[in-house]
Amino acid sequence: MSPAFRAMDVEPRTKGVLLEPFVHQVGGHSCVLRFNETTLCKPLVPREHQFYETLPAEMRKFTPQYKGVVSVRFEEDEDRNLCLIAYPLKGDHGTVDSVDNLDCEPKSKLLRWTNKKHHVLETEKSPKDWVRQHRKEEKMKSHKLEEEFEWLKKSEVLYYSVEKKGNVSSQLKHYNPWSMKCHQQQLQRMKENAKHRNQYKFILLENLTSRYEVPCVLDLKMGTRQHGDDASEEKAANQIRKCQQSTSAVIGVRVCGMQVYQAGSGQLMFMNKYHGRKLSVQGFKEALFQFFHNGRYLRRELLGPVLKKLTELKAILERQESYRFYSSSLLVIYDGKEWPEVALDSDAEDLEDLSEESADESAGAYAYKPIGTSSVDVRMIDFAHTTCRLYGEDSVVHEGQDAGYIFGLQSLIDIVTEISEESGE
Repeated sequence: MSPAFRAMDVEPRTKGVLLEPFVHQVGGHSCVLRFNETTLCKPLVPREHQFYETLPAEMRKFTPQYKGVVSVRFEEDEDRNLCLIAYPLKGDHGTVDSVDNLDCEPKSKLLRWTNKKHHVLETEKSPKDWVRQHRKEEKMKSHKLEEEFEWLKKSEVLYYSVEKKGNVSSQLKHYNPWSMKCHQQQLQRMKENAKHRNQYKFILLENLTSRYEVPCVLDLKMGTRQHGDDASEEKAANQIRKCQQSTSAVIGVRVCGMQVYQAGSGQLMFMNKYHGRKLSVQGFKEALFQFFHNGRYLRRELLGPVLKKLTELKAILERQESYRFYSSSLLVIYDGKEWPEVALDSDAEDLEDLSEESADESAGAYAYKPIGTSSVDVRMIDFAHTTCRLYGEDSVVHEGQDAGYIFGLQSLIDIVTEISEESGE
């Protein structure tokens, strides 16, 4: 266990880093924040932290790189707007932005997550009439959040038209509904506890989307079982029901979230976990087809690399004894940005000119093919309920491989293979 994890206090007089929303989060309920261009952070769960510090070496290429632990707390700017700032913990050497100081947002550039300071952070006593008014306002805010959450549940698949002549990646920041929901809920939880606690531990992880200009992200919930060994009877029953009523029970995998940029139609498509739970096996296959489709044709050049990575991951997990990856997800990521096909002898200047033309509708005469066709990533994430015999405090110790997860991987391999064969590859 690292010294940073054991320590609780923040080092005095250290430079903090502003945490921003991570706009490419498409699934999960734990809030993910952007630390800088190449690093994300999320609330620390001891079991997940233990996994990253002890995971087998051969699994590292299929998980985000673990970068350490920071302390996160509320602060306010000169306009009394609240923001979240990350600081190093005692026992860490250097400042927090030594993790990767490229593109760190300075503390002075504060993101407006709320309009004004929330008085729950104040310690002095207030008049009774102010208290009543404050409680009324907080109740209204909570009710508004619930309404927005219900709207998102009903809006299970969303399409947005984007301006293809503009910067698509910057427009993406304004559309992702699941990211917005997760951030609102995380802030609400922290604000409610602010009187008693204003310091949280977050883990730092590699930002898997940073290499892509317009990331297309598929979040798949893997395995035939989702509840951990420590789940209550009610929680276990709820998770069992979700599996039985979805493709998890049939093929060991279900859609948990999806974000796709369809360059051909100029649309962003988002699918959330509520729609994913309703899909039949055929619907699941159609969702995968849609994920690899750019609005005009199937991105067939991505299927081979995906199959290769899935097959390699399956072989690795078949060698892991005692691990159970309950409620873990698998991410598939590729770049939705496409470029015109050019002659092999084209020089750099020609490529630059064509890349500019590709953003314009007048470039429709070109035969589009992406640069770096094999640039597709497959990674395991979310290990809050993972268990292994190495975790000595666990009351239940499993033997052998995680058959449910491996079954889901094989189903995924079979379905992607079917899509590839049916598309004529």
